[in-house]
Amino acid sequence: MTKHGYNSGRLNLPFVGISTFSKSPYVENWDAIDADVAVMGAPFDFGTQWRSGARFGPRGIREASTLFAFGHAGAYDHEDDVTYLEGVRMVDIGDADIIHTDTINSHANIEFGVRKILAAGALPVVLGGDHSINIPCINAFSEQEPVHVVQFDAHLDFVDERHGVRNGHGNPMRRAIEKPWVTGMTQLGIRNVSSTAKEGYDYARARGSDILSVRQVRKLGVEGMLERIPAGKRYYLTIDIDGFDPSIAPGTGTPSHGGFLYYDVLEIIAGLAKRGDIVGIDLVEVAPDYDHTGSTSILAAQILLNTIGRIFAARGK
Repeated sequence: MTKHGYNSGRLNLPFVGISTFSKSPYVENWDAIDADVAVMGAPFDFGTQWRSGARFGPRGIREASTLFAFGHAGAYDHEDDVTYLEGVRMVDIGDADIIHTDTINSHANIEFGVRKILAAGALPVVLGGDHSINIPCINAFSEQEPVHVVQFDAHLDFVDERHGVRNGHGNPMRRAIEKPWVTGMTQLGIRNVSSTAKEGYDYARARGSDILSVRQVRKLGVEGMLERIPAGKRYYLTIDIDGFDPSIAPGTGTPSHGGFLYYDVLEIIAGLAKRGDIVGIDLVEVAPDYDHTGSTSILAAQILLNTIGRIFAARGK
């Protein structure tokens, strides 16, 4: 029988202690990361075009993640008959330093943190922040093998430039597709009003992006959807919480009705982890103050922990 924390020592309930992600060890020295997974916060929300508040996303997600952190060695899933996360070494390296009103240097600090995680051989998991934080995350992969970006989002985020702004939360996928180490893009859940006009969609498709709405994804089914994603690739996963329906994720600056439900996304991610290798993750746009129930932060923590579990199960750990 697998031993767990209930057998000895502290009970360590969710509301006890300091809220690192899943109560993982905190590593302050970024030159001493020794783990399979390293979680970093990117509390930057100066790229928003409407409601701010995602700067508090990392804190909200970390606090919510303590619900899934106590006692057990791994997380047993009776449907899959698998204990996920067992033996996976995870650390929390804190937050990238954010300089108010300074996008360039704040993004540079985020990129620096992701590069440190990659240099340590760990899986980077970045907690946003608005979706512009994906820009430095993708930049950090410049010396890695190429990646295919898989995006869950209500919005295409493919604006090139508007009034001189090139690095806001409406620009990250446009900036990503420009990178030679990004080989393609699958954009899922796209719907309703967006800052990206028709020419942005045309350009995205011309660059090989596969754009699907929630209804189109559901019509294809999980297996049909996975068949559209190139197999055997390295995937970078970017999850905007507004890709989910506001009935389960109201805590975001730009909610959009008609979104995904939890298993819509988890089942695709589980299949993706088996289809190739997920090598980087960011989850963005959680703004806890718009959801006093805390369920949006809980959803974010839950989808991240289950994603990490599926990644390492697929890798054989």
